Amino acid sequence: MDFQLSERQRELQDAARRFARAELPTLAREMEIGDFPVPAEMVRTYGEMGFLGVNLPEQYGGLGLGHLEALLVLEQFAMISNAVAFPVFEALVGPVRVIERFGSDALKARIIPQVAAGEATVAVSMSEPDAGTALTDLTTSARLDGDHYILDGTKRWTSGAGHSRYYVTYCRLSDAPGAKGIGALLVDREMPGVSFGKREELMGFRGIPTADIVFDNVRVPRENLVVPAGSFGQLMSAFGLERCGNAAQSLGVAAAALEQALAYTQEREAFGKAIVEFQAVQLKLAEMAMQVEAARLLIYRAAANAAQADNGLPSVYESSVAKCFANEMVRTVTALGVQVMGGYGYHKDYGMEQRMRDGFAWGIAGGTTDIQKTNIAAAMVGRRFDQRR
Repeated sequence: MDFQLSERQRELQDAARRFARAELPTLAREMEIGDFPVPAEMVRTYGEMGFLGVNLPEQYGGLGLGHLEALLVLEQFAMISNAVAFPVFEALVGPVRVIERFGSDALKARIIPQVAAGEATVAVSMSEPDAGTALTDLTTSARLDGDHYILDGTKRWTSGAGHSRYYVTYCRLSDAPGAKGIGALLVDREMPGVSFGKREELMGFRGIPTADIVFDNVRVPRENLVVPAGSFGQLMSAFGLERCGNAAQSLGVAAAALEQALAYTQEREAFGKAIVEFQAVQLKLAEMAMQVEAARLLIYRAAANAAQADNGLPSVYESSVAKCFANEMVRTVTALGVQVMGGYGYHKDYGMEQRMRDGFAWGIAGGTTDIQKTNIAAAMVGRRFDQRR
C-alpha cells in the first residue's frame, strides 16, 4: 500500500496546477459574473493540452492513463472553480465513459476523438419532471422506425443543456416495465425536434448551463444506440466513475477554501497579531484540513482500486462512500472558510461565498447524499433495498 503519487502522476498534477492557476482565475471570475460556459476556444486549449483525454484510449486521441490520473487533473481545475472544471469533468468521468465502455466501435470512433480534442462535449440527460431519484419511472421513450428511433419526452436538470453538442439520453426502448425497458441513445442537439427550456437560475453553478430538454418526434439514427433496453445496470455501473468525479469537484472546492483560509488567517490581524495565533482559528483550520485529507484518501482509494476491478470501474461501495463524504465535507469546510474570513468570507468579491454555494450542489447532483448512504448500506448487506414497498 503506497500513499505516494508516482513521478508521472506528480508531473501531470503539476502541469494541471500550473495551467489552471495561470490561465483560468480571471476567466472563472468572468464566468461567475456573466454566467456563461467555458468558451469553445478555451475548451479546445484544454484538449490540446491533453486534459480532456487523460483516461480515454490512445486509439481515440486520449492519453490512455488511469482514472486516478484523471481525478488528479480534475481536482486542480476544480480548485479554480467548478465551472472551469466542468468540461474536464464531462470528458473524463461523465457520460462519454458510457460510450467508451458500451458503445459500438463506430460510435466510439466518431465521438471520443471529438471530446478528447475539445471539439465537442457530451452531457447526460437522465432526470425528468417526475423521475429524479426514482429514475426507473422515466417516461421519455423511443420506438424503432426503420433505420431510426423516434424519440419523445422531456428531460430536466440537464447540466450543459443547450451548450453541449451530444446527450446520452436515458429512455424507454421497449414496453418492459421498470429498469428492464430502459436503454440509452446519443442525441445531437442539431437534430430536428430537439429544443431547450429556459436557463435555470440556481444558487450556485453559475457558468454551468442547466435547462430542460424537449424531444419532439426526434429521429435518432439507429447507429446512435448506446445501450439497448435492459441495460440499465450497465448505465449505472459506469456511474461509479461519475460519483468519483463529483467527489473530486467537491474536493477541489474544499481544498481551495482551505488554501485561501490558511493564507488569509496569516495575513489578517486583530489585537495586534495575525488571527492564526488565536486557538479558535487554529481549531477551525485543523478541522478543515482533516476533512479535506480524509476525502482525498477516499476518492483516491476508489479510483486506484478500480484498476484492479474486472470492469475497470470504481465499486458502488467505494465510490458512494467517497462521494457522500466529500459532498458533506465541502459544505462543512467552505462554511468554516466563510467563518474564519468574517465579512470578507461573506463578500462576493473574495470568492469564499461562491465556494460555499457551489459546494452545496454536489450533494444533490449525481445522486443525493441520502441515496449514497442507501447505496452504502445495500453494499454492506449484499442486496438492494426496494424503496417501493
